[in-house]
Amino acid sequence: MFDLVTVGHFSIDTITVPNTTSPKRVLGGPPTYVSLAAARLGARVSVISKVGEGFPNRYVEWLKANGVGVSWLQRVKGAFTTEFVLDYADFKRRLRLKSRAPSISLEDIPASLRARAIHVAPIANEINPDVINELRERTKLLSLDPQGFVRSFDKQGNVRLRRWEGQRVLEHTNVYKSSTEEIEMVTGLKNLRSAVKLIRNLGVKVVLVTKGVRGSVLLSENVFCDVPACRSRVVLDPTGAGDAYIGAFLAEYVRGKEPQWCACVGAAAASFVVEEVGPAVFGEREETHARAREIYEKGIKRSMTK
Repeated sequence: MFDLVTVGHFSIDTITVPNTTSPKRVLGGPPTYVSLAAARLGARVSVISKVGEGFPNRYVEWLKANGVGVSWLQRVKGAFTTEFVLDYADFKRRLRLKSRAPSISLEDIPASLRARAIHVAPIANEINPDVINELRERTKLLSLDPQGFVRSFDKQGNVRLRRWEGQRVLEHTNVYKSSTEEIEMVTGLKNLRSAVKLIRNLGVKVVLVTKGVRGSVLLSENVFCDVPACRSRVVLDPTGAGDAYIGAFLAEYVRGKEPQWCACVGAAAASFVVEEVGPAVFGEREETHARAREIYEKGIKRSMTK
């Protein structure tokens, strides 16, 4: 029994950030950031993912050494690994898909899969809807980040956001997390509170929306919470911050912690990831909790909703 299993593609990211002379090539994708953030907090984690035959073995060994189960990672002969190019010039992200690993299908879900939480996190529409139905049967807590469902790609691989009609998927979901731009693509609503309430009304128990340096919004048990961002020592690369947030949130949530505290821990985990390019910095449990307490004890702005 794992605490958390993340389903989605690993990626190899080529990242260019301001004030650097050359891009950096690093391991990425939700299975990386979600799993490592949760593992640092003591969660037992694993992944279901597919990569190409050229996926470096050093990445697999590094994940194992950092507490991530990789027995359900498939290396597909003759296939590519999902790769993205991320350019943060002018502090605005430009995202381009270079290659894509094969989709994750029902046959890829192991019969032995059991987890306290399963986090569904596509990045290039690689998870079939019937897979989500099956995952729902394997856990009491299904979490969703729809980022890969709201992306479209032109012939050059440039990413654009698109509308996604995901009501049937959301009806199976317990915890929802996305950015402000993504929740608009999911709901069709520009007003953030209205969009969050629409997700809640589909039966989702916890709704989280990340807003970068402006913190995040949490809706749980009819209470809206504005959660401040944690202060980082330096901000170099925002890649993976949202994934670290939900990984840390779920690691605490499956232990029965209140959602407001879990969101603060998520904010703290994200504040570490941005301090280096790629998945290089994750706070240990004590220091992540210390940062979380700073914003939790200052008080979170709460308001009731109907």
